[in-house]
Formats: sequence, structure tokens, C-alpha cells
Amino acid sequence: MTDLSADLVQQKQRLREKLRFRRKHFAANLDGMAQMAAFRALPAPLSDLLADHAVVGAYAAWGDEPDILPMFAGLAEAGALALPHHAARIADMTFRHWKPDEPLLKGPWGTRQPADDAPLATPDIIFCPLVGFDRQGGRIGQGGGHYDRYFATHPEALRIGIGWSVQEIDAAPRESTDIALDAILTEQEFILCGDRL
Repeated sequence: MTDLSADLVQQKQRLREKLRFRRKHFAANLDGMAQMAAFRALPAPLSDLLADHAVVGAYAAWGDEPDILPMFAGLAEAGALALPHHAARIADMTFRHWKPDEPLLKGPWGTRQPADDAPLATPDIIFCPLVGFDRQGGRIGQGGGHYDRYFATHPEALRIGIGWSVQEIDAAPRESTDIALDAILTEQEFILCGDRL
């Protein structure tokens, strides 16, 4: 690892700590009505976009991440929703189909995921949780590189980050393996990044 990449890793880790603190306190201080209203309905540009995609990848919220599953209730019922799945800590992330009447089990990273025998899926559009983001599509994730590796092997999938508005930063530090988002959705706005949408 070069000094530059070591510095980037440390810079990202400091940002993660700061942004997790922001996210935690923002989510804890949302009143009940705001919490219930956030991420419950797809904004118009996204509902139109989803009509053109067969399988949507989402996630089961962990901690103070925004809970987006209510936005996709209809897709889930129709069998068009998939969630991340890890077979083991060293395994690559995959997506597996999930419906609301099916259990979510604790995965090797502590996150909730579909059962090991749920059918594999390849989403056309992926909604991923963020620790931080910038308006150019830069993202700060949990640090494991799971989404970046998945994006690298599935470049055709559209990538939409999900976060609270307080997670925005001026510029996310980027390594060569970091893959930019196409858009970001917060409780306040839908931000286009790049020209794929």
C-alpha cells in the first residue's frame, strides 16, 4: 500500500466516524411523523425509472440507515425485489429475491438478509445505503468494499445511493476501486450524478 492510499484509507475512516455520528443523531432526533414519512414513497422520477427495470436491489436497514423497504412493497410482492446476501465473511456479496412474508436472517456481518436458499437475482438498478456522499456521485460506505466489487462486476446496473441529507460532504475521497453513483436519494431530494439517468 502506498503512502497515498494509506492516507486515503485513514481519511475515509475519520469521515466514517464523523458521518456515523451525524447520521445517528439526526435519525434519533427526527420526530415520529418525519420518521414515518421519510422514504415511504418513491419520487416521480424514480417511479418512472423503476417501470423499465425487471429486478430492483434494495437493502434491509441496519441501525440508523434509512428504511427504504416500504417504498418497494409492491415490487416485493411481485417478486421483483432483491436484497444483498453474504454466504460468509469472505464471500462476495450477491443479491437474492425476497418477499415481505419471508424471513430476514442475520448474516455474517450482522445485517439482515434473505435465506441462503432464496433464488439468486441480478438487479438492474441497485439502491445502496451510504455513510456519506457528495453531489458528484462519490460515496463513503461501511469500508468493506462489497458494493464497489459488485458494481465493478455488474457495470450495467444503475446505482442509487440512499442517505439522510446530513450525510452530504463536499467531496468524498476516492480510490481507484471506488465506483461513482448515478444518483442519490435523501429525505429531501433526488440528486442526479452523471449522465446515465
